Amino acid sequence: MSNGSLENRVEALEAEISRLKRLVEEGKTAPGWKRMVGAFLNDPYFKQAMDYGRQYRESLRPGKKKAKK
Repeated sequence: MSNGSLENRVEALEAEISRLKRLVEEGKTAPGWKRMVGAFLNDPYFKQAMDYGRQYRESLRPGKKKAKK
């Protein structure tokens, strides 16, 4: 690896860090959970997974009625 290549890579990294710092300072980034909101909207597999999880949790409750579909 030549020094010129290394210097170019370092400059590119510094530019990217500066860009990311500006985004954070301007408030243009959102917390991770906000970026995920709605990601599975209208996804039948996600709904099925949530139903299976609910059924499993309800099966662990003593004396509770089973949920209807």
